[in-house]
Amino acid sequence: MNIMNIEHISKIFGEKTIFDDASIGIQEGDKIGIVGINGTGKSTLLRMIAGDEVPDSGNIIRQNQLKLAWLPQEPKFPENATILSYAGDDETGWKVQSNLSQLGIMDYSMPIDQLSGGQKRKVALAKVLAQYFDVLLLDEPTNHLDSAMIRWLEDYLKNFRGTILMVTHDRYFLDQVTNKILEISQGKIYSYESNYSGFLELKAAREEMELATERKRQSVLRMELEWAKRGCRARTTKQRARLERLEALKNGTAPEQAQVVEMDSIETRMGKKTIELQHLSKRYGDKVILDDYSYIFLRNQKVGIIGPNGCGKSTLMKMLVGQVAPDSGVIEIGETIRMGYFAQDEKEMDDRQRVIDYVKDIGEYIITRDGRISASQMLERFLFTPEMQYAPIGKLSGGEKRRLYLLGVLCQNINVLLLDEASNNLDIPTMTILEDYLNSFVGIVVAVSHDRYFLDNVADRILEFDGQGHIRQYEGGYTDYLEAHEKRFGTAPDMSLTNKTKADSGEKKNNSKDWKQNRPVKLKFTFSEQKEFDTIDDDIAALEAKIEQIDADMMKFATDSGKLNDLMKEKDANESALEEKMDRWVYLNDLAERIEAQKQGGK
Repeated sequence: MNIMNIEHISKIFGEKTIFDDASIGIQEGDKIGIVGINGTGKSTLLRMIAGDEVPDSGNIIRQNQLKLAWLPQEPKFPENATILSYAGDDETGWKVQSNLSQLGIMDYSMPIDQLSGGQKRKVALAKVLAQYFDVLLLDEPTNHLDSAMIRWLEDYLKNFRGTILMVTHDRYFLDQVTNKILEISQGKIYSYESNYSGFLELKAAREEMELATERKRQSVLRMELEWAKRGCRARTTKQRARLERLEALKNGTAPEQAQVVEMDSIETRMGKKTIELQHLSKRYGDKVILDDYSYIFLRNQKVGIIGPNGCGKSTLMKMLVGQVAPDSGVIEIGETIRMGYFAQDEKEMDDRQRVIDYVKDIGEYIITRDGRISASQMLERFLFTPEMQYAPIGKLSGGEKRRLYLLGVLCQNINVLLLDEASNNLDIPTMTILEDYLNSFVGIVVAVSHDRYFLDNVADRILEFDGQGHIRQYEGGYTDYLEAHEKRFGTAPDMSLTNKTKADSGEKKNNSKDWKQNRPVKLKFTFSEQKEFDTIDDDIAALEAKIEQIDADMMKFATDSGKLNDLMKEKDANESALEEKMDRWVYLNDLAERIEAQKQGGK
C-alpha cells in the first residue's frame, strides 16, 4: 500500500541544484537505503520527509495519521537534561533503558552535556527506537557504533514491520536490512527494488543501457549525416522522415555521468626502519588500554584495528602521532616516516575560511603521479566546483567537510596513513575510491574501523582489542578474522558481518569483493562480423544507388503499369534490404567502439 508520494520536488541551495523535478513513491513495508555522493541531498530528502525542511516546489504527500520517528545527524538536546529525563517517559522508559544497555550506556543519570558526540547520538537513537511509529527515518545510524551494536541494530530493523528510510555508508548494513535503494544523482531520484548488492548490478545495467542508447544515437546520427552528404532529395515520404529523424538525433542529449573523486599521490621513500612499539602500557584510572604491548609495522602493511567502543583503539592512534603519551614503553619512528592522520572527528575548521585557502595552507601546488597540480585542480578532483572553492567552509555539508579534511591529509605526500573511522560521513562512492587508492598505496595503512566491508577490501591483518589491555592478531581481512576467531575460540565473536549464516561464511569471503570487481567479458568481432564490417559501407552505398536507379526507371516507365508494378516491388525489396543493412551498420559500429574503448581502458 502506498503511504507517501514525493511529487515533482525541486530544491536549490545558493547556486547548487539539489533536486530538479524529482518524484518517487514509498510503499508500506519498504526498507529503503538512500545513497549518493555527499552534497547530493540525502539528508535534505530525509529532512523534507520529516517536515524539518520544505521543497522549493513540488509536494510530499503523506498518508493521514502517519507517525514518523526521526534521527537526524546532529540531534538537539534540552539544556540541563540527564539521559533518562531526555530519553525516557512513563510509557517508554523501560524500552529506552533496554536500548541504552544494548548501546553500551548504563548510567542513565549522567547529564547529556557531559557525553561525547558519539554517546549523544546513541542516546538519541535509543529514544527514537523506543517510540511508537509507522515510518522510521535514520541519518547515519551506525556512526559511533561498534560491530556488536551494529549487529543488534541490524536485527532490530530487520524485524521491524513498518517502513524505514535511512542514509548510511555501511554497505554490509545496507545489504542486510534494505529491500529498496534510492540513489540521488544529478538532481534526480532513481529507485532500485533490491538490497545493496543487487543495486550495484541494477545500476550498472541502467548506466550501460543509457550508454548503449547514446552510442546507438551517435552511430545513427553519423549514418544519417553520411546519407545527407550524399545529396538526398526530400521528395519521398521516407526521405522526409529521415531528414526529420536526423534533426531529432542532432537535438538529442547524452546521459549525464556522475562525477567521482580522483585520488592520487606520489610514492614517498620509506627506509628500513618503520614504526616500532616496545612494551607499551596505558591506562585511564581502572581502565587498562594497553598492557606491555609490542609490535613492529611492516613496510606496505595494511592493518585494520577493531574492538568494542572505549577499548583504546583511538588512543593507540593518538599515541602513534604523539598526541597521547604511553604510561610506559617506547614508540620508535624511522627517520623517513611521514605520517598523515585522518582523525575520527576532523580538526577544527574555520568556517569563515575559503575552501581553496584551506588547501593552499598545505601547499599552493600538490605533487602527484601526474606532476605538480594546483590547489584548485586538486579540489576539482575531490568534486569541489570553482564556486564551492571560493565559498566559506561553513557553507559545506558535514560530508563535504569530511571530504575536504581527507583531501588535506592526502596532500601531504605521506608514506604512513592513519585512518580513524574513515567511513563516518564519507559517502559510498568516495569510500570505494578510497579503498582502491589504499590498495595501490605504497606505504603503511593503519585503519580503525567498524566498516566491515572496508576492512575486507583493504586490510591484510586485523588487530583485535580484547578490552582488557591485550591485542590479538589475525591474518587477512574481516571475514578471515571471523573464521579464525571461531576456530580459535569455538564460537564467532559477538559481531557478525556476514549476509549469510556462519556455515557459508567461506562462500561469503569469495563473493564479498565481487560487488566491485565484476570483470567485463572481453569483446571481439567474430570472423564473419569482421568481414561484414569491412564491406558494409560499400553495401549501403550500392543499395542507395540501386534505389536511385529504380526511381529513374519508374519515371521512364510511368505509363507502363505492368513494368511500373515490377519496379515498385523491386524498390520495396531494396529499401527493406537497406533498412536491414542500416541496423547492422549501427550494431557493428557500436560493437567496434566498445572494443576500442575496452582496449584503451586496458592500457
